[in-house]
Amino acid sequence: MFSYYSTYGHVEKLAREIEKGAASVEGVEAKLWQVPETLPEEVLAKLGAPPKSDVPIITPNELPEADGFLFGFPTRFGSMAAQFKAFFDATGGLWRTQALAGKAAGFFYSTSSQGGGQETTPLTSITQLVHHGLIFVPIGYTFGGGMFELEKVKGGSPYGAGTYAGDGSRQPSELELAQAFHQGKYFAGIAKKLKGSQ
Repeated sequence: MFSYYSTYGHVEKLAREIEKGAASVEGVEAKLWQVPETLPEEVLAKLGAPPKSDVPIITPNELPEADGFLFGFPTRFGSMAAQFKAFFDATGGLWRTQALAGKAAGFFYSTSSQGGGQETTPLTSITQLVHHGLIFVPIGYTFGGGMFELEKVKGGSPYGAGTYAGDGSRQPSELELAQAFHQGKYFAGIAKKLKGSQ
């Protein structure tokens, strides 16, 4: 299951590639969900945010149905966007029963700049996984040479796939999308193994 929040569409583009990567693993069913928006329509209009896509909105009670999760969000000052934090804050009942414990989880993200949180955003988000007993699955350096690209601007880190949005006009590059596909495929393989061992 891949849940995301995307203001301008950058994280959604990564999510769609991650979904394709996961679906490429035999026996894996990938589902894409978005978390609820918390900003009023008037504020979104002032921000110039495009309309939300038709991807279904998830509720916390749907999480236990999945065998693993990749959570995607833009950064806000080095941590996850408030919309996704609000979603996690609504999972108290699942935390109380440890309904998600032992399942695989990871992150993907978007920042506006190179110093904007490509590592701090997932690092500060790990606390959400820990309290639920989720098993953090980073991509490490499994993306190979793409992890060491220095000639082109590339988001992402060993924590997960990422992109740079800049002022919102920059879209995810082919390399960033390839890393997202890789993360989906890699993560799905790990989640499948974990499920098979239980």
